[in-house]
Parts: sequence; structure tokens; C-alpha cells
Amino acid sequence: MKKLESSLTNMVLVLTGVAVIMGGILAFVNHLTEEPITAQKEKALADGIKTVMACKDLVVAKTDEVKQNDDKGKELTYTVYEIQDSKGNDLGAAVESSTLGFGGALKVLVGFDLEGKILGYTLLEHAETPGLGAKADKWFQKGQKGDIIGKDPQEPLTVSKDGGQVDAITASTITSRAFLLAVNNAYKAYKVTPAADAETSATKQVK
Repeated sequence: MKKLESSLTNMVLVLTGVAVIMGGILAFVNHLTEEPITAQKEKALADGIKTVMACKDLVVAKTDEVKQNDDKGKELTYTVYEIQDSKGNDLGAAVESSTLGFGGALKVLVGFDLEGKILGYTLLEHAETPGLGAKADKWFQKGQKGDIIGKDPQEPLTVSKDGGQVDAITASTITSRAFLLAVNNAYKAYKVTPAADAETSATKQVK
């Protein structure tokens, strides 16, 4: 019996030691990869902003965090990047927005011009079915079946199946609804920022 207790104790000590060593190794590896992963995400975001604003020569003049409640009363946070060209002229804003798609979180970055029209978009994150819902990265681009580029979401964008003006992705109505909801919410977040008020005034003066 004593021999069994001794053996059990040794096993526990060995397992504990292995766990501590493995934990240390994982922490070290995580520390090594954390910086490159962060840098990669920052580069992806910077490239995404250039894509959705349809302009390569730009700077992020200011970043705003906007909190709004969705239709169910849940508070959501949107990141609004106010964009200027290299000469300091306002171009509009790029907005990060997310919602739930068919497979999980659907995160988009949408670019708006000074009048609130959509300049472009890109998917930052999604868990949609490959070949179906994942088509959202192309389906709503300029010249495609669900083209939303140039549209003004002042009147919320909805799929034609719901009486709207946008063709849903074939066999992926849920994803299409989620995507358009994210775009509509991005527009609402942009319009409540001080930048939107200033840009609207500037546009009126030019006219």
C-alpha cells in the first residue's frame, strides 16, 4: 500500500512538473508571436482602409469609438477612422462594424465619402460557409450581383427578398442580411460622429 502511495505521489509530481514546463514554453512562444501577430493585424487594417476608401494616399486623422444599441437593446462598439488625404483634405471615414452571420461573427470595414455614400468594403473576419456565405467578400462589390458601392444607407439597405434593393447571395440569405445590417450599423455610427457633422457642413458650403 505504501508503495502505491509513493508511486502515485511521484506521478503527481512528474505531471505537475511537466505542466509547469509546458506552461512556461507556451507563454514564451506566445510572447514571441504576439508582436508579429499584432503587426500583421495592423497592416491588414491599414491595407483594408486604403481599399475601402478607394485611395492609397491617405492618413487616419482621428479614431473614434462609438457605442450604440442594436435592435435588441444590446450595446455595440464601432470604430470610426476619420480619413484625410496627404494635404489634409477630408475624404470621409472607414468604420469597423460587426454582427452575427450564419456561422458566427461577421466583421466588416466600410468606407464612406463625405456625403455618406459607400466607397468600398472588406471583410475583416467571418465564419461563414466556404463557397456560400464566404462569397460576401466579392458579392457586394462594384459590378457584382449585389453591388452596394455608391449607395447611400440613409435608407437602410435590405435584400430584395425582404422588399429591398440588394440581391442576396444565392442560398445565403441569412449571411446577406447580416452583412447589410453590419453596413447599415456602420453608417449610423459614422453619422453620429462630430466628423460627419463637420463634413456635411463643408459639403453644403461647397454646393
